Amino acid sequence: MARLQERYTKEIVPALAKKFNRENRLSLPKLQKIVINMGVGKTLQDKERIKQAATDLGLIVGQRAQITKAKQAVSGFRLRENNEIGCRVTLRGKRMYEFLDRLINVALPRIRDFRGINPKSFDGNGNYSMGLTEQLVFPEIDPDKVTFTQGMDVTFVTSTRNDNEARELLRSFGMPFRDDSK
Repeated sequence: MARLQERYTKEIVPALAKKFNRENRLSLPKLQKIVINMGVGKTLQDKERIKQAATDLGLIVGQRAQITKAKQAVSGFRLRENNEIGCRVTLRGKRMYEFLDRLINVALPRIRDFRGINPKSFDGNGNYSMGLTEQLVFPEIDPDKVTFTQGMDVTFVTSTRNDNEARELLRSFGMPFRDDSK
């Protein structure tokens, strides 16, 4: 069992039950999945970029990335339908908790001038999204072999429909939210 998954069942669930004054464990917020998405717009000029981005994403999460294709043609971007434009991975279970552990304890502290993540990036349904500007913050990526830096979007999908409950769940996992009250 992953370290954060064990911590969730032994420490976080009882703390959330006490905080939200609930006895039913199933009514408490739970992390369902993490979706990591890389939009590789430059792949229209250089076809190797999409393969490199998918390989990097696979190294980071420990699971093969799915290459996504354009659903519509957009002439302003010189984009045709079915062009490969990005890659994504959906994590669940043990891999999800291991990625979350590495994100919180290794990757986020390696960001230069990091003051915490935005506590307001919830979507109104209990899901949180954040962006990373480069893949080099993860130790799995060798900086000498990287030819270009690529950002990614990370979305945390929770079982609750309430943003405050989801914020409390992520905070109890150790997510370093910025303090905007100052």
